[in-house]
Amino acid sequence: MNAPSPDRRRHYRACHLCEAICGLVIDTEGDEIVAIRGDKDDPLSRGHICPKAVALKDLHEDPDRLRGPVKKVVENGATRFEPIGWEEALDTTARALVDIRERHGVNAIGIYMGNPSVHNYGMMTHQSQLFRHFRTDNRFSATSVDQLPHHLASMWLFGHKLLFPIPDIDRCDYFLMLGANPLASNGSIWTVPDVRKRIKALKARGGRLVVIDPRRTETAQLASEHHFITPGSDALLLAALLHTLFEEGLADPAHLTAYTDGLDAVRDAVAAFTPELAATHCGMDAATIRDIARDFAAADAGICYGRMGVSTQAFGALCQWLIQLLNIATGNLDKPGGSMFTLPAVDQINTVGPGGFGRHRSRVRDLPEFDRELPAAALAEEITTPGEGQIRALFTGAGNPVLSTPNGAQLDAALASLDFMVSLDPYINETTRHADIILPPTSALEHDHFDLAFHVNAVRNTVRFNDPVFDKPEGALHDWEIFTELGNRVAALSGAEPQGATPPHEIIDLGLQLGPYADAGMSLAKLREQPSGIDLGPLEPLLPERLRTPEKRIRCAALEPMADLERLRTTFAAAPEAGLRLIGRRHVRSNNSWMHNFHRLVKGRDRCTLLMHPRDAAQRGLEAGGSARVASRVGELTVTVECSEDIMPGVVSLPHGFGHNKPEIRMATAAANAGVSCNDLTDHEYLDALSGNAAVNGVPVTVTAA
Repeated sequence: MNAPSPDRRRHYRACHLCEAICGLVIDTEGDEIVAIRGDKDDPLSRGHICPKAVALKDLHEDPDRLRGPVKKVVENGATRFEPIGWEEALDTTARALVDIRERHGVNAIGIYMGNPSVHNYGMMTHQSQLFRHFRTDNRFSATSVDQLPHHLASMWLFGHKLLFPIPDIDRCDYFLMLGANPLASNGSIWTVPDVRKRIKALKARGGRLVVIDPRRTETAQLASEHHFITPGSDALLLAALLHTLFEEGLADPAHLTAYTDGLDAVRDAVAAFTPELAATHCGMDAATIRDIARDFAAADAGICYGRMGVSTQAFGALCQWLIQLLNIATGNLDKPGGSMFTLPAVDQINTVGPGGFGRHRSRVRDLPEFDRELPAAALAEEITTPGEGQIRALFTGAGNPVLSTPNGAQLDAALASLDFMVSLDPYINETTRHADIILPPTSALEHDHFDLAFHVNAVRNTVRFNDPVFDKPEGALHDWEIFTELGNRVAALSGAEPQGATPPHEIIDLGLQLGPYADAGMSLAKLREQPSGIDLGPLEPLLPERLRTPEKRIRCAALEPMADLERLRTTFAAAPEAGLRLIGRRHVRSNNSWMHNFHRLVKGRDRCTLLMHPRDAAQRGLEAGGSARVASRVGELTVTVECSEDIMPGVVSLPHGFGHNKPEIRMATAAANAGVSCNDLTDHEYLDALSGNAAVNGVPVTVTAA
């Protein structure tokens, strides 16, 4: 029997590839990962992992991942990227940004931050080291193609953008879920590893899961019942459910009554939204709608929860507001088994601002900001439209908006017109191929890890900190060091004093020692002693103390969503329109556009197909496996057809994040499985008019034989 290698080491780590933050045990031998498995001692994930976790090896070892800075070189019409040193890369970037600011003003600098930035706490703690020098109005992020409606609903109702009510699935007995597929996503704005086991436990104790979705998703197949719904009509359904609660005397805020304002005004505002009106448009009959409202009200502990399918549509913000009103009106908010608030060990509710809305607006389309960011759907026009404030230089961080924001083809063309672009990113992808300089950070396994964002959304209060699996390579920089180095160079060029940067782990240590578990001796040293994490207990009632409205009361009748009910009424006053509507779909082995360069996550049958009902296909002369031409107002593409009765007639579905067919990208596995980009069909003008969030679900399309 061979003796174990002296180079073999064991590491504990949270997976950073989705919101579930599952605990891992990673064994290494020298510089090689030899095993990755679930950490049974992790109090949140309890040993569960999904296929993405094992792909951490692929990500770390990927030959396409940049290990040092590169610059774009164009010769004889051909573009290539050449390696350069860090000094040249940082100096060139700082000079270009300062030059454009001095010549055209600070709003000539644009910033776009992508989804992976919240999976890496160093990007969150240190981006201000650079951006404090560029207080531009032209900031954008993935927020406005994702969870912006959640932030607004939390800010309007509870006084803080991060006060998300989290479904307490482990203690509920009735779960109403709209537009969410946690079996594929592992939860979203809901950190819930091993959700399959939790759903089975819910049903085993006599509880019910009711899923409302235009597709019979993996989650819907496990549900007690599933109902199809016409994309974009969810707000009408939610208003009808609320109407029924009030009309039948089922509304009872219970313990919330003492600190809740405005429910009477809401009752009056939804009086016209009857189940009969909703049934005309949403594909569910009025009796079913009333039964759902009654069952929800009768449950000892109920949850109403909705995610991407209801957030990224034309009434996204109204949907999230109405969802929480259903929880409030039935007394299921801040109640065990209902929707509850977390108490993270580093409590951002006390360390970051509550958020703001509409304090400035976009130059071209007059769209509102949220938290000093404009809607991502406005980025292309702010680059291409001449005038004061036109974006001439763009910084992107961990983002690929060409594949992840509406009308990606329009943005792709706009990026080519910039005077200067720099990307903090480990890949040459569909967006960063336009950059003059690419600054790659260390691999995720080469820096420490703390989930600053996702403990806010967790189904249970836990905390963990993990040291790096591998040492930082010589000559490499962490992302927080890149922000710091750039900021210091900009300061020097601007005649300002450079600022020292406190390492991210020291910031976290201070947050732990000043946080809600300070009396228990919480600190970084304590977390390092327990690398699998520390269990801080189940979610507990926290209201009204947790509220951040000035008067510590829930504000149900916020002016903005109350006014938007009129838009809902007028939109659905006419008869339903015929035609097909496009929705997205998620797969457990994928997460936006950044999971497609790893063989073990893309192997198997083609997942980038157009899912449609057999009846819709037959009416258009289409067959499974054949090619279809899909067109919208802004674009068209050709894709393979997949037929299934698991999708509602009148609805077609394409997954998000594909379209890896651009020149110059350096992602061999992704390019070999290119697929098509659904965001060549989504419309930059098709938005939630209230929030500015992209409405990428419910887009009108036509489908014909290719």
